[in-house]
Amino acid sequence: MKKVEDYVVSIPDFPEPGIIFRDVTSVLQDAEGLKLAIDSIQEKLKGLEFDVIAGTESRGFIFGMPIAYNLHKPFVLVRKKGKLPRETVSMEYELEYGSAQIEMHKDSIKPGQKVVLIDDLIATGGTIEAAAKLVELLGGEVVKMVFLMELAGLKGRDRLGKYDVDSVICYEGK
Repeated sequence: MKKVEDYVVSIPDFPEPGIIFRDVTSVLQDAEGLKLAIDSIQEKLKGLEFDVIAGTESRGFIFGMPIAYNLHKPFVLVRKKGKLPRETVSMEYELEYGSAQIEMHKDSIKPGQKVVLIDDLIATGGTIEAAAKLVELLGGEVVKMVFLMELAGLKGRDRLGKYDVDSVICYEGK
């Protein structure tokens, strides 16, 4: 029986020498790989009580939406600045070269709601940390963060020390 990591194509020296790029599109392009990835992320939520799933743009949408559907939970979009049509709250975070902003609709999380954040990859943890801060700004509680892949060498998990962080696949390098 194949594991999720068997569907991930690793590309050496992309985007620069010494980096191994883990391509999630190879998982998406295979029906069995996609099903296994979604089922594996969903398994990480077994027994957890929560109200809402939120996913970060754009691959967090791909993996979070079907899980929200399967578990009959609402799904909240965390988007890049300027993409949501109603009143939003925003959070700026640092990138390797500069900064970015993400947003959520102001009414997307109700005070006291327990929220699971889902994304495809945790690297440095900046994007998901900003998403967690948005949830908390709206009065929600982040009860778990789940990723398909983790690049442990970039220490994103350390940055997110106060949260329950889980990943399906953990790569030791960057």
